[in-house]
Amino acid sequence: MRLALGALLLISLDSVAANAPLRFAITDSWTMPMVQLERGKPTQGILYDVMLSLATQVGVPAEFHVLPRARVQNAMEHGEIDVRCYAAQSWLPNQSGDYLWSIPLFTQPDLLITRHVHPAAIDPADLSHQSIGTVLGYSYPTLQPLFDTERLHRDDARNQQQVLEKLLAGRNRYAVSNQWTLDWFNQRLLPAQQLRSVAVLQEQDVGCYVRNDPQVPVQRILRTLAQMKTSGEIDAIVRLYIGGEPAAADKSETTKNRPGQDPGS
Repeated sequence: MRLALGALLLISLDSVAANAPLRFAITDSWTMPMVQLERGKPTQGILYDVMLSLATQVGVPAEFHVLPRARVQNAMEHGEIDVRCYAAQSWLPNQSGDYLWSIPLFTQPDLLITRHVHPAAIDPADLSHQSIGTVLGYSYPTLQPLFDTERLHRDDARNQQQVLEKLLAGRNRYAVSNQWTLDWFNQRLLPAQQLRSVAVLQEQDVGCYVRNDPQVPVQRILRTLAQMKTSGEIDAIVRLYIGGEPAAADKSETTKNRPGQDPGS
């Protein structure tokens, strides 16, 4: 009788684990085309579509937790979140806990951008006493020495969309943006109004990492993400929002240096 009850209990626990939702982290500073937040809940966007498709193919419901960027890793460590996407291991050098990483899913350059037409790429070191539009809490390793010596100054906004709006309004001459957000923002502007890239500051391959827990179908998640990438599904989702991934400024003429640390998470 005890063996029968034990077997039933194991079957019940397996069933609960199989049907448990996959809990994804959504950073509250993300904007379109990464994620659209309405009343505190994601409704569309590249990362939202990827996460939703992943959960569907794994065969479990998706559950989205919108958190401040600084809270995401803590939530992972305390088992409140199962999957974090749009991240790189170099952004988390002191990561604690047991996690497994996906293959790289996206490549996102951070760009120095402006409203003005420039005949050639710009070296940020040649800019002096300029305010650069940045996102609060994001780090920009290429620019940090210039911020530290006060040759350049940060002008922080809450999210990337606000950074671009301030640049368009003339609050700054230069700002930093990831490629996706720049392409999305420019879609609504006439060609003469569009913001332009004048340097690639850093470029990073990003993916997802999963909490290595027996209750989480880790290997199924990682296999599914790999299939979504190799099949072209992930790239197709990107094209739905920004119609492809235009090349940034010519890297041979830019200040591409070391990878960024959390430029967009």
